[in-house]
Amino acid sequence: MPSSEAIVSLQGVTKVYGSGETAVTALHDVSLEAGSGEVVLVMGPSGSGKTTLLTIAGALLKPTRGTVQLCGLNVTEMSETRLASIRREKVGFIYQNFNLLEALTAFENVRLVASNGALDREALRNRSMGLLDTLGLGHRLNALPKQLSDGEKQRVAIARALAKDPALMLADEPTANLDAKRGHDVMELLRQKALEMDKAVVIVSHDYRIRDIADRVVWLEDGRLRTEL
Repeated sequence: MPSSEAIVSLQGVTKVYGSGETAVTALHDVSLEAGSGEVVLVMGPSGSGKTTLLTIAGALLKPTRGTVQLCGLNVTEMSETRLASIRREKVGFIYQNFNLLEALTAFENVRLVASNGALDREALRNRSMGLLDTLGLGHRLNALPKQLSDGEKQRVAIARALAKDPALMLADEPTANLDAKRGHDVMELLRQKALEMDKAVVIVSHDYRIRDIADRVVWLEDGRLRTEL
């Protein structure tokens, strides 16, 4: 049973792609939870099922078997319309390639996501500027992505994910394009924000350099959650 304090809870999740002889099982009976203010790092080799796990946790993909709860809501059998609303309100995604809109400034990238909420124009402006400022980018508000370093782009991506005040933050290989120092510094900032703003954070990565920023580290291999490190 999921913990009453869990922001996200996967219970007995299996994901099978295809059918018959061509079926591939990406996840085998995986159970995982993350609570408010907690950073969980899921490690494992390429092809181990990490991205599938993250996609299911974020209600972007339904499991073949098992249940997924977000903020106490069972999202496993929800309609796509309801799932879209849950993702918009409850989940912030951070991608390894940043996924910033190249034609928009750092400020505009963050404000665009924040505008999905119920904030008025002035509140949107203040929230977007405040997030970028607390992430050390107050002087880069009007910079386009092409004018930013990879470390700065990742911090914009974190600010954008936080902009709608989600309960759950999901990061897919967030240090893949960063050197060791920048990667660790950016992840430390993410951990700090998670604690300050009571977010649950699930990171999938094979980057051993960021193990110390997590509250828990689990190992996923061949679709099976083998152990807690």
